[in-house]
Amino acid sequence: MRVLVMMMVLALPALGADVFINGVQVEGLANQQFEKVTVKFDERGNIWIEAPGYNVKRVSPAPPTNAATAREDAVISKRYFLVTEQNVAGMTEYNIDVFVNSKFIRTVRSSEDQIVSDITKHLKPGKNNVMFAAKKAYADKDTPKSLSRTHFLRVIIGEGVMSADQVVIENPVVKFERTAADQNDVVQEFTLTTH
Repeated sequence: MRVLVMMMVLALPALGADVFINGVQVEGLANQQFEKVTVKFDERGNIWIEAPGYNVKRVSPAPPTNAATAREDAVISKRYFLVTEQNVAGMTEYNIDVFVNSKFIRTVRSSEDQIVSDITKHLKPGKNNVMFAAKKAYADKDTPKSLSRTHFLRVIIGEGVMSADQVVIENPVVKFERTAADQNDVVQEFTLTTH
């Protein structure tokens, strides 16, 4: 015998017919499929489903726990910035895709000037996943611009403040770096916990 568990939900304004399964009124039922049933419509337009082999029970949803309520009410009190730093633009020949919580944020290119970007809106309270996918982007693979470890491209994510037209990173949380000597593509993940 199959058992169908139905959650009681707040009553919505009447949208027409009520639905009954084996004599039990159901509300909030979604993504269900019944086989070998009889469906009847009464004079009020209600739908009566006779489903042999199915047992319908009404259960009340569990109240949210304090932890769940705290997460919903939590806000990020700090601002988080993504900042790039390199000693000679373009020398590493890397493009770095930045993802936050599996969502693509932007590509950092070694040919670009310094990037300073507020990424707070992409973060959620608590733990966040940050991923960098670095890909070598040679202008000419036969003649790299540099093979020196002294040429670097660094991406920093940190807690910061903005004053006038400057951003000051007070607490660097994540740091990802590639040098011109690095030749391989690489993906690296970090956990960032917001405050």
